[in-house]
Amino acid sequence: MKYRFPIARKLLALAGRARRNWLERHQTPANYWIHMVGIPLAVAGVLLLFVAPWYWGVGAIIVGYLLQWIGHRIEGNDVGEFIPIKRWLGWPVVAIAPQYQKPSPPPPPA
Repeated sequence: MKYRFPIARKLLALAGRARRNWLERHQTPANYWIHMVGIPLAVAGVLLLFVAPWYWGVGAIIVGYLLQWIGHRIEGNDVGEFIPIKRWLGWPVVAIAPQYQKPSPPPPPA
């Protein structure tokens, strides 16, 4: 009997789209590598909240997010977690830095 695992295929497709979106939003090498430090640091901060004094965990989360924010300032786009909040408030959003945005196709002839 052959199993198809439709849920697994859907999850893999979702993960692929999320990865492509993430890579599109982190194209500057400095931003990419700052995130490679900041993300694990923020995740470690959450874990530290349970095994160390609270200030180590909070400090790691803050420094991890600060690094990611600096990376997005270098890239020229908004931090991903703030985009839904800014949209909800009606503020302008820069999801992908202007220098990396793909030009929109011209409208079809009338």
